[in-house]
Amino acid sequence: MTTLTSSTYAATRRHPATLALLVSAQFLVMLDASIVNVALPSIQSDLGFGPASITWVVNAYVLAFGGLLLLSGRFADMFGRRRVFVAGSSLFTVGTLLAATAGGQEQLLAGRLVQGVGAAALSPAAMSLLLSAFPGEQRARAMATWGAASALGGATGVMAGGLLAGSFGWRSVFLVTVPFSCTAAFVARRLLAESALSAARRFDVVGAATVTAAVIALVHGAVDAVDLGWDSPRVLITLAGAVVFAGGFVAVERRVPDPLVPLELFRSRALSRGVALAVLGAGARASSFVLVALYFQQALAMAPREAGLAMVPTSVAGFAISMTVLPRLLKAVEPQRLVVVGLVVLAAGHLWLANVSQHGGYALGVLPGLILVAAGVALSFTPTTMVVAASVPEAHAGLASGLAATASQVGGALGTATFIVVGLSVADSGSRVLGPAGFSAAFTAAAAVALGTAALGARGLFAAR
Repeated sequence: MTTLTSSTYAATRRHPATLALLVSAQFLVMLDASIVNVALPSIQSDLGFGPASITWVVNAYVLAFGGLLLLSGRFADMFGRRRVFVAGSSLFTVGTLLAATAGGQEQLLAGRLVQGVGAAALSPAAMSLLLSAFPGEQRARAMATWGAASALGGATGVMAGGLLAGSFGWRSVFLVTVPFSCTAAFVARRLLAESALSAARRFDVVGAATVTAAVIALVHGAVDAVDLGWDSPRVLITLAGAVVFAGGFVAVERRVPDPLVPLELFRSRALSRGVALAVLGAGARASSFVLVALYFQQALAMAPREAGLAMVPTSVAGFAISMTVLPRLLKAVEPQRLVVVGLVVLAAGHLWLANVSQHGGYALGVLPGLILVAAGVALSFTPTTMVVAASVPEAHAGLASGLAATASQVGGALGTATFIVVGLSVADSGSRVLGPAGFSAAFTAAAAVALGTAALGARGLFAAR
């Protein structure tokens, strides 16, 4: 019989607690990304936001989060993943308290900005710690749990936001997360081991500034495109700025001795293809739930609370597949092959929703499409992250986590904006409501992107043979 040393036994015993801590951090990040949405009308009424400025309660978080993920992932490699995890949890708590106690618009937006910065540090640090703590066969189960926490966090936010805002006021939407973020910062110091630090300690300031500006400009342009259209001068100028900053970033990284992102990593076709799969796949995945939420309220005339309840089966299905089916499949099938299968299932769900009759009812008309979408998201999201992570050395696990998360944020913003604009283009002239024809066009476009991304993944599989 094999005897465990005391250190080995401690590490083994701590694994469940380590997994619980890391996936709860991701749950918290995804919860906060969605929990505020339902409370926006109450915030607008209480603090006097205008119709345009109220969107910045969401955008301030999204831009800070999406713009800093890559930078934070590199920070984690350079200065310690546990250290960045604790810093992110602490910043998130500070931002949450600022937002919850806001007496005016400026403090609320500042709090949301700080929350986004904290979340950007927390998410890639947690993922890189998870990848390091769970190697080999353990990683499939750990990453499946991570994916389930992501899906459950987003769905729980929609439901909890409505219940809390309606029962206790909008400030409770922020305060409910404080005990969790405080606990994460406290427990991490005692539970997590610090990672080995990167040999490169000179920080690439110019590279950090240019890549952050490029991602923020790209996401900002996508957010504006929903209201203004892709041909708007403001959107085109913002996107042109993103291209300029991205070009500057590449030029800087080629010259500095310790680049923020070593460009030689992208000589690997596996990494380049993995990032492409992450961007395009996220566009099809993230847009699904936005389009479905709009469909419930605009096409089926559901009230917000009723629409939230209608999403519950989707959340349950996604969680169940992530926790039961996905780990078994990851042991039997390589992640990139599973990405292809998941995207095909996702496209089938989109096409079902694109062709469902408005009078078909929820249970027989809409729900089958939602279950297919949930299955497609669950089967493709986590394997995509694993494809990216497997394409870089262990020393760059934080950077890989940041790349995967940034790709998802950028792809989600671009995809959501594109499909909504496609839907509006076939809706009634001047209408800001998609209507049946608009939803059909938007879901069909999302299906086309999902199938195209699946084809890219399949091509990579054939090339690897």
